[in-house]
Amino acid sequence: MAALLTGLIGFGLVKGRSDVSTLDHRWAVAVGLILLTALVGGAVGAALLLRAAHGRFGVVPLSKVPPLDVGNHLEAVASAHALKRGIAATLTCAALLVVAVAATWYGPAKEDPRLRLDFTGGTACGKILRIANGAVVIEAENGELTVPLDQLRAVKPVDACSPAKP
Repeated sequence: MAALLTGLIGFGLVKGRSDVSTLDHRWAVAVGLILLTALVGGAVGAALLLRAAHGRFGVVPLSKVPPLDVGNHLEAVASAHALKRGIAATLTCAALLVVAVAATWYGPAKEDPRLRLDFTGGTACGKILRIANGAVVIEAENGELTVPLDQLRAVKPVDACSPAKP
């Protein structure tokens, strides 16, 4: 239980990006799945540790209770088994939390939006750098390109710029 709490507190204190929406979409999904797995592992670990500390959940009919010495031995074996599995599950939870935080630190950022510009004299695609003095400047495949706003015919947001077709 201590490992579970340490992991949860550590995750709250030492964190990566505070907003996973700034991560690349695939990495954000992966972080979410890792956190979900850590949550399930932590819950299983906590239940197993509680089982080891307090005995089996539920009521046993008196007719099924073994003799005292046999019952004590069976319960000790079951508790030791639950304790081992509970420790493993909480350590796995802590490790998954560390992996999730590391993924938010080192995962690639979401790419900036791209625009396809159709203007008098051609088409260009790229990331907007600035808009100033009546022109839009984009970072295109072959460097910075300045397009006067009065020459724009169409502006379309795109996920990625496709290479120019001959």
